[in-house]
Formats: sequence, structure tokens, C-alpha cells
Amino acid sequence: MITTDSAAFRAALPDGGRLLGLDVGTKTIGTAACDAGWSFASPALLIRRTKFTKDKAALAALIAERQTVGLVIGLPLNMDGSDSPRTQSTRAFARNLDDLGQPILLWDERWSTVAVERVLIEQDMSRAKRAEAVDKMAAAHILQAAIDALVNS
Repeated sequence: MITTDSAAFRAALPDGGRLLGLDVGTKTIGTAACDAGWSFASPALLIRRTKFTKDKAALAALIAERQTVGLVIGLPLNMDGSDSPRTQSTRAFARNLDDLGQPILLWDERWSTVAVERVLIEQDMSRAKRAEAVDKMAAAHILQAAIDALVNS
């Protein structure tokens, strides 16, 4: 099940359970995980993209390791809310993960990378270290926004 409707996503989940957030880029996949009570999201692994089958295997291993019950994938919409080529690519990525048996919520990620970059710059993190941290922190930002909405719905 793939949806942009948080109510439908929540209905497909058991009460609580760990979720995995993904920020899917062309070179990396930033990941984040939340606790079973959906209180807080934390950055997890940064997966360097190779072939899709290897990327999917890495995600399947992470899902099993973290015992997740659902995926939240950042959806890179244009500022006016319309789809872009990256949006279409992300939707295709989600469709290719559908057979992992996890409900998938596509979450609007506009401004997530900008917000994370701003925080890292304020922390005076070097450009090189920011490049390494931004994708998994963006995944945490996306996942936190989603779990906040799920808890308050």
C-alpha cells in the first residue's frame, strides 16, 4: 500500500511500531528511524546508491534489523505542489519497494533539506561534514513531521 493520506497509512499500521524514514536522492538514501511510540525520529544510516537490487536489499536488511512496521518516504514536490521529474522518480522507487510488505506513506518534503542545512550551518559544521550528514538528517526531519501528524490525527 502506497499513499499520501496519513489517515489511510495509520489505518494500515498496528498501534505504534517503529517507522523508517527515507530521503531518496540520486546518489544516496538518507534513513531515519523512530521509536515505537512515535515520539522522536533520529538519523540512521546513509546508503550509497548503487544498483536498485542492492539498495533494496540494504533497505530490507534495515527494516528487519529495526523491526519496522511502515515506511515514510520524502516526496520532493515543486513549490507549487505539482510533481517534478524527481517526484516521479520517488514514486517509482516507492512502487519498487511495495513488495517488501510495508505500508508506505509519501510525505511532502518541501523545505526539509533547506531546514536541515540551516541548522548544520548554524552549528558551524564544515561543508564536507554537512554533505555527509544532510541526507540522513533530512530523513529524520521528514519522519518527525510525519509522526507528529500521525500522533495528532
